[in-house]
Amino acid sequence: MKADDPRVKENFAELARTLAETADGELIESFLRSLLTPAETADIAARWALVKALKDKIPQREIADRFGISLCKITRGSRELKKPNSAFEQMLALSKEIQ
Repeated sequence: MKADDPRVKENFAELARTLAETADGELIESFLRSLLTPAETADIAARWALVKALKDKIPQREIADRFGISLCKITRGSRELKKPNSAFEQMLALSKEIQ
C-alpha cells in the first residue's frame, strides 16, 4: 500500500485500537517483533529514544551521535513534542505511569 491509500488509515487505526485494548505488554512486544523486521524494530526504538532524549533536553547533535538518527528526524520529533496536546507528551506521561 502507498501512504495515501485509504486502507492505510483504516488498518493503522484498527491496529492502534487493538494495541490500546491489549493490557499484555509481553504479547504486544512479541507481536511487534513478529510484525516488524529487525531494522524496523531498531528504527522505532531509536525514535522513541529520541523523544525521551528531547524531553530530557539533550542537544540534538548529541542525540544524533548517540542513536545514529538524522537531524531531520530529530527536528521533526522536536516539533511534534512542542505541539499543543502533543501525542508525544501524552505517551511519555503514560510511560512514566507504568514504569
